[in-house]
Order: sequence, then C-alpha cells, then structure tokens
Amino acid sequence: MVDAAPATPATPAPAAKKTAKAAAAAFEASMPKFEMPKFDMPSAVEVPAVMREMAEKSVQNARETYEKFKANAEETTDLLEDTYSTASRGLAEYNTAALESLRTNVNAAFDYMGALFGAKSVSEAVELSTGHLRKQFDVLSAQTKELSTLAQKVATDTAEPIKASVEKNIKKSA
Repeated sequence: MVDAAPATPATPAPAAKKTAKAAAAAFEASMPKFEMPKFDMPSAVEVPAVMREMAEKSVQNARETYEKFKANAEETTDLLEDTYSTASRGLAEYNTAALESLRTNVNAAFDYMGALFGAKSVSEAVELSTGHLRKQFDVLSAQTKELSTLAQKVATDTAEPIKASVEKNIKKSA
C-alpha cells in the first residue's frame, strides 16, 4: 500500500494571477455598459378623487376593525383574568375543605386505634369497631356531599362568566 502525501492547497503562481486579472479586464472591456432606463415622473401626480375616497374609506374601515378587535381582545383578557382568579379562589376553598376532612378522618382513626388498644375484651373491640365504622360512614358521606357541592359551586362560578360572555357575543353578532 502506498502512503499518499497530505494534500496541500495549491497556491497560484504570480504569473497565473496576472493572466487571470488581464482576462477579467479584457472581458469587462468587451461587454457593453448597461444602464437602467430612467422614468421622469411629474412632481405633482394628481390622484383621482374616486381613488382617494376609496383609500380613505379603506383606512377608516381598517381603523374601525382594529378598534373592535382591540376592544374584544381586552374584554377577553379581562374575562380570562377574572375566570382564573375565581377558579383559584374556588380551588383554594376546595383544598381547605379537603384538608379539613382529612384532618378529621386522621384524628378519628387515631382515636379509634387508641380506644381499640384499650379494649379489655374481644366483644368490646368488636363493639368499638362497629361504632367507629358507622360513625365514619356517616362522616365520609357528609364530607363527600360537602366536597361535591363545593366542586359544583367552583365549576359554576368559573364557567358562568365565560357562558355570559359567549351569549353576549352571540347576541352582539346577530
């Protein structure tokens, strides 16, 4: 196998540079000069009144459309901010109620376990378990009802402004 020498960039000889410059100069000299045509425009061009009126109406319509779009965008932004703050308050209230329910259930479980460890007989332990289960069933039912009502309230309070805005926009566009 023959090792090839690393390739080095070829540097043109000074004579080759002179020849290339001379060829470029000869090419440029042989080409005709080309200039772009010049158009003389009168300094005061009169725009027909109809065209001017159409342009003014277009600009006015564009301004009115922009103002309507801007007003709708601001209204939508305010609506979204109000909806977000309502949802945030509702979720905080829901989370507070859920944590309170959790605290109540954990305390009831600890109280039950303490009473169960203090039971003197199996029949007393069964009676404690039965009583605890009945009480917890009632408590959990009430907690579930409370959390469900609260969740519905949050959903309604959050969706109501959006619903009202959609109805308003439908009536406005009709």
